[in-house]
Amino acid sequence: MALIKNPDEYNDPPRPFFEHIVALRSCLINGLVAWAICCVVVGVFSPTVLGWLEAPAEALQKEGRIEIVSLNLTGGFSQIMSIAMWGGTALSFPFVMYFVLRFVFPALTKREKAAILFFLLAGTVFFGIGVAVAYGQIAPNVVRFFDVVNGWLGLSVTKIQIENYVPLILKLVLAFGLVFQIPLILFVLGWLGVISSDTLRSWRRFAIVLSFFLGMVLTPPDPMSQILMATPLIVLYELSIWGVYFKEVCSGERWAKRKEERAKKKEEERAKKEKERAEKKEGRAKKKKEGRKDKEKA
Repeated sequence: MALIKNPDEYNDPPRPFFEHIVALRSCLINGLVAWAICCVVVGVFSPTVLGWLEAPAEALQKEGRIEIVSLNLTGGFSQIMSIAMWGGTALSFPFVMYFVLRFVFPALTKREKAAILFFLLAGTVFFGIGVAVAYGQIAPNVVRFFDVVNGWLGLSVTKIQIENYVPLILKLVLAFGLVFQIPLILFVLGWLGVISSDTLRSWRRFAIVLSFFLGMVLTPPDPMSQILMATPLIVLYELSIWGVYFKEVCSGERWAKRKEERAKKKEEERAKKEKERAEKKEGRAKKKKEGRKDKEKA
């Protein structure tokens, strides 16, 4: 039984080319306006956002081990701009995607629409989980790890520049949120039939290596944060394999594929047996011919 009735059917009639241009122009303008408004809103609340970003180092600040300061006159303004840009981009994402989908959906089939909507909803959830894990668990441990390393080396680092601290936390949090989308992308590709669960299983070793590579590139240079990023990625990859497998079973693709593979295997075996019989027959004919030649010579 198919999960979607008539999955390759189009609901919307074709449109003239000029109407597509007008719709694209409206999509771009609305997206830029939404992004600008969200940047302004986040910029207004930048002191609150900055307080959230400083929370992972709060324990060390209370202990008097570190103090987050700015050594530049324009440090505050640069942080407002950075927070507004990054926060505005994240906040405007649902609005921008709404305008993009309103432009793209008429050209998509039911299957593609369902896959994209699922990806957006699940992607938001996975992004939130990644950000929550990084902010609540990874970032405080990373800050403390660097403090321990500095203490082990005998370095007295009591004042930390906010110009270095904020990008570190932002990079860590956003990296976790974005990387958590990779297994979801694989699941959507499997849902659309681009890849199969068997293909994902054959890529498992490469996926494990890639998970640790992404952990090395996207996180601060310490083994703990790399392992903490790679581990959930590997788990999510396994879940995506089972998700694609479940979709194949529900839609009947799995059984159709197995039936096709069995038929292909039987055909190959039959062709192999026919080839063997032909070779044996040819061998017997060759032996008979050689026997006649021997008799004629005798």
